[in-house]
This record gives sequence, structure tokens and C-alpha cells, in this order.
Amino acid sequence: MPEILRIATTQSTVREDPTDAAMLRESGDEVRLLMRQAAAAGARLVHLTEGAICFPSKRVMSSLGPDEIGPSDWTRADWTALQSELDQIAALSRELGIWTVIPSVHQVPDARPYNSIYVVSDQGKTVARYDERTLSATKVNWMYSAGKEPVTFEVDGVRFGLALGLDVLFPELFTEYDRLGADVLLVSYASNGPDRHDHIEVQVRGAAANNTCWVSLAAAANPAAVLASGVADPRGQWLARCGEDGSPSVAVAELQDDERTKIGRDFRRRTRVRISS
Repeated sequence: MPEILRIATTQSTVREDPTDAAMLRESGDEVRLLMRQAAAAGARLVHLTEGAICFPSKRVMSSLGPDEIGPSDWTRADWTALQSELDQIAALSRELGIWTVIPSVHQVPDARPYNSIYVVSDQGKTVARYDERTLSATKVNWMYSAGKEPVTFEVDGVRFGLALGLDVLFPELFTEYDRLGADVLLVSYASNGPDRHDHIEVQVRGAAANNTCWVSLAAAANPAAVLASGVADPRGQWLARCGEDGSPSVAVAELQDDERTKIGRDFRRRTRVRISS
């Protein structure tokens, strides 16, 4: 790792209707504002939440109407408007010289889309895409195709792994990224429900401590959910957090390797190789 790498995690407003072009533009404007704030704070990479542009509602997308959940009718989504927002985000990444990790629905011809994360380089190029693998019952039954593979990428010699949605509940996915040499895990998670999500914080901090890595949690700006975005260090402690009032905001953390982290990571990896052989 470099001596210091600065990353920004965000929480942003999650809107539910991908058929509404005006709503998609509002989300895109908010994402770009957060990107500018991250760049102004010196971040090398900005990490955005699941649904940062849109978190399609099962009721909005149901082919049976809002009163009955059924297969999603993705022909109703405004794919042109969505792609326009993604294109503008990529262009801003290049302008700001910042890497952007942005979740979005990924269209697939003649099949259900993926719930995905795009990795946009500081040159404005999409260099990787991760598709959510776990999927809730609603997502897998009515909305999305499931992803199959972990995805890693590197920025300035630091290796990142990607997780999305309910991936956060499956420790084996994080162990897999440890085997792949990930230094930092980027977890994008959204819920528009009113329930508290303390268990998500526990999962994130546990994943950091159990794998001796940094974990960035980008959550939805949702005051009712009481889940603040943040970055946990390799001992499971929060380094930085967004506002706990659920408002759109940016938290910046400096990732700095130390001898204790190196020793812990090397020990864990050697031991996992030994006990799995």
C-alpha cells in the first residue's frame, strides 16, 4: 500500500422510480455534488451507495401493478435517462481526477438486468463491473439476474473488493476477497424501510476485524433507517462516518498501513491457506 490513501464514502438520497427521468436527473445531480465534495477533500476514490441513481421499487416495477408483486417490467425504465446520468458521472470522474464506485441497474438484452456496481477510473473509463450475487427473495424471484464472480481492482497499488446489497450478510464473501488479496472492501447497501439496521453495522465492523482490512459502507440517506455510512479500520473501529441524521453527506478516511495490520493480515492469510489445504 502507499503511505496514505484517502477515500470518501457517501450516503445519498435513494429514489425508487426508474421510469421518472426527472427523478433520475435529481439523483445524478446529487451524486455529482457528492463527488465534488469528495474531490475537494482530497479523496482519491469516492464510494456511493446502492441505488445512488435509483433503487427500483418492486411495486413500481411490478408488471401486475403496484398492488400485487410480480415479475418486473423493465421495458418501462427510462434507460436513456439512466445512461445519460452515468455518462455525466464518468465525465466528472475524469474532470476531477477521482475514481468513482457507482452502483446502478445494468441492462441486459432479452434478460433480467443485474444489480451492479460500476468502477469508473480517474480517466472516466468504466474498468470493472460487479453484479450482486446473493439477492433478496424479491430481487431473485421478480427483479434481477444473479451475479457469479467476485471483482477486484487496484488504485495506486491498493486492491479493492466489491460487495452489494445483501452480500454484506455473508461472511464467506469477505473471506473470499481476503484470499484474493483485497486491502479494502467497498460495500454498497440501501433500504428504504423504517427499520433500524444495527446488524449491518455489526456485519461491516466484523468483516473488517475478521479479515484485517478496511471496509467502506455506503448506505442510503434514510433518517428512518438510522444507518450511517462510514469506513471501518482493520480492527473493526470506525475511522470516519457520515451524519447520523441520515442526510446526504461525505465522510473521508485516510487508510494508512501499519506493522500491526501487516502482521495480522499475513498471519490470517497464511493460516487460511494452511487449514484449507
